[in-house]
Amino acid sequence: MTRRGQTLQTQPQKSGLAVFDVEGVLIPKKRYLFFDVGRTLGFRRFVTIILWGFLYELGLISLKSALRHVFKAFKGVHVAKLVRIFKRMPTMPGAERLFEGLRKDGWKTALISSGLPTVIVQDLASTLEADYAVGFELEQEGGALTGRIMGDVIERNGKLPALAEILEKEDMSPRDCVVVADDRNNASILLPEAMKVGYNPDFIVRMKADAIVDGELPEILAVIKGETKRTRKLPNRSDMARESIHASGFFMPVIAGFVGLHAVALFIFVMTFLYIVSEMARMGGRDLPMISNLTRVAATQPELYEFATAPVFFALGILLTLLIFPQPISSGAIAIFALGDSTASLFGKALGRTQLALNRGKTLEGSIFGFLFAFLAGSCFVSMPLALAGAAVAMVVEYLPLPLNDNLLIPLITALALTIVPLTLAT
Repeated sequence: MTRRGQTLQTQPQKSGLAVFDVEGVLIPKKRYLFFDVGRTLGFRRFVTIILWGFLYELGLISLKSALRHVFKAFKGVHVAKLVRIFKRMPTMPGAERLFEGLRKDGWKTALISSGLPTVIVQDLASTLEADYAVGFELEQEGGALTGRIMGDVIERNGKLPALAEILEKEDMSPRDCVVVADDRNNASILLPEAMKVGYNPDFIVRMKADAIVDGELPEILAVIKGETKRTRKLPNRSDMARESIHASGFFMPVIAGFVGLHAVALFIFVMTFLYIVSEMARMGGRDLPMISNLTRVAATQPELYEFATAPVFFALGILLTLLIFPQPISSGAIAIFALGDSTASLFGKALGRTQLALNRGKTLEGSIFGFLFAFLAGSCFVSMPLALAGAAVAMVVEYLPLPLNDNLLIPLITALALTIVPLTLAT
């Protein structure tokens, strides 16, 4: 139930081909198409684009489906405009230094993206002086988009043919390859023979990766060279702020007991709306007083450059749990989720030494503390045996590779478990 500072492979890798995913690794995630371009197209099309992006983020539709709907909304936009907007977007800190180091050591580099058109990936490759750039293709008429997209990379496992073609051109094998990725869309190129580096990765990449970097991009070069050993990082100011906000969810059902469920639900809805407005403004270089400042204090480094969706799912998970499940079930589930997850992260970073076998981003120590605090929090609202069961369910849900965001799933599934367990025991 917690993240480590970083997990690093100790065996050095000789020069070969370094392959990078783009969004979430080299440029901010969930930003360029959905916000930087989308907000220039008018309110109706912008809302449409955000809706399809949100459905993809929930795991309800595939990336291919989301992109096809997004680019239908882009119909009539000139390709030159897409490039012009992209040039204004920052790369992740340290990207140019990383690629300079790879070139110096004799590495070939390739950018392979399933979420960006080739023309955009080529522009980034030019900036970073990468050797290969692969994305999907845009159908055009007179330089304007028709709304249709095509290409292998948007298909299931579509990045693998692109990688195979590059390896063939360079007369290399997967053993000569290092793959740097952050999410499940790269699963097909995380080949057993290749060295696999997860950069701020999701669960799927964490399972498959040989090395994990949760810090700055240039650390990847040290991983490839085998110059760094496994480290443990103490919680910093950002970690403390973020987990304190997470733990504060414990008080939502308490407050609901005093002012009423509907008042708390309205408060959560309004604050979530203001947060979304604040993030949209922040993407445009403007601030919403207090909220934008709080986001900067609590955000992880990648979130500073992208639209941070975790707080939205956090609020939605608590809101839906309050509205769907009766008291005290909803209160117990929210308390277990809020306090268990936050304490697991903090104690895992401070004390974590033993990695969990199937998830290198979690530690046994963090999970134990998270479980204990989840149990204590749940006991404030439900019986101790029920709180024990709820804490166990929450820990398992957080550990499993489920398609939906865990900030949404954990409170809902925990509440469902707290509802079902007494019924099961009664029979």
